[in-house]
Amino acid sequence: MTLAPERATLPSPDAANPAVSLSCRHCGASYPLSPTHVCIECFAPLEISYDEDRLRKVTRASIEAGPSNLWRYVGLLPAGHVAERRVSLDAGWTPLRPAPRLAAELGLRTLWVKDDSANPTHSFKDRVVSVALTAARELGFHTVACASTGNLAQSVAAHAASAGLRSVVLVPHDLEAGKTVSTAVYGGTLVAIKGNYDDVNRLCSELAGEYEWAFVNVNVRPFYAEGSKTLGYEVAEQLGWRIPGQVVVPIASGSLLTKIDKAFGELGRLGLVEPTPYKVFGAQAAGCNPVAAAYARGADTVAPVKPSTIAKSLSIGNPADGPYALDVARRTGGAITDVTDDEIVDGIRLLARTEGIFGETAGGVTVACLRRLLNEGLLDPDVETVIYNTGDGLKTLDPLVATGGPTATIPPSLSAFEAAGLGDD
Repeated sequence: MTLAPERATLPSPDAANPAVSLSCRHCGASYPLSPTHVCIECFAPLEISYDEDRLRKVTRASIEAGPSNLWRYVGLLPAGHVAERRVSLDAGWTPLRPAPRLAAELGLRTLWVKDDSANPTHSFKDRVVSVALTAARELGFHTVACASTGNLAQSVAAHAASAGLRSVVLVPHDLEAGKTVSTAVYGGTLVAIKGNYDDVNRLCSELAGEYEWAFVNVNVRPFYAEGSKTLGYEVAEQLGWRIPGQVVVPIASGSLLTKIDKAFGELGRLGLVEPTPYKVFGAQAAGCNPVAAAYARGADTVAPVKPSTIAKSLSIGNPADGPYALDVARRTGGAITDVTDDEIVDGIRLLARTEGIFGETAGGVTVACLRRLLNEGLLDPDVETVIYNTGDGLKTLDPLVATGGPTATIPPSLSAFEAAGLGDD
């Protein structure tokens, strides 16, 4: 059935919005704020450009007076300047947890975990989706869509349901059951595609040419990506308005890593923090490591790969922002590495055992890569470090099922309990 397309209507200029245009990352061509993401001159990606004078109106006091969610940073974002038009489940302002036991085990002096599993649908995608759907609503869309490895699908479906928007989400057919069920429950349209994420993404690009829907990671991607900056803003604010010396960020498309770097740069440039040096490290699974492989080769281009890893939320074989992630790691003096599936499981268990944080497979990638970076002497153990846990382990139970069971199974008696040695200190 062919659905009637919808017409996007651009909002009138808003003096409160610091976003003024879209600009090409490569050639610098400028475009009006609109649902488009590719430069027609050179086919490079577009991103939001801001009016610097408007950005400079943002102060620590104005941020601190805002809501306890990502919209406290609205003065640095491209949408949501009329509060009543925001699409929000109050995502953001998630805990920055000290991790002394994990630090001691790995030999780090100071370590923090930015735990975005505390978001409404239990992943950092709630940030980008809230900004993207707010922009979509402001642009006049009534249907929102996406290609997803799971977390984005759930977040789009949930936010759309809360705002009375129609959602159409497309996912690989072999997605974890926890992510499939937790997307379908919101009542939107969920389509499983017989292929991997890159196949799903290609189909979404085709659909975006046929239907005037807001595809959050296609035609409204420039707005969507800006939501990730709030992970950088929050860490700096939660540390008392300062930038950590080192961060380790999981890489799927590469956008999260580049936007955290962008956030740190903005805060320093605007005088909201002292612009101190920092290093950005990227983390990938060995079974889907196009950016890590390019880093290891010393290459500037990222060769696509066919994903084969338990870390399905990071399984993007042709990452759109891969080259920019390489640039960030090299410019800041960081690095990008990868770890095996066995190391990912060990990383999940290590974070849970030491800090009581159950991360999904992407979190296992980040912790395992942190350990590898330390062992290889690439990350300084004496410098304050922040790692990002981007999702909840309850979404990715499958890799742990084989070994994650009871310590013992016994009859209901004291003698059986003692015979099993369960009372020993």
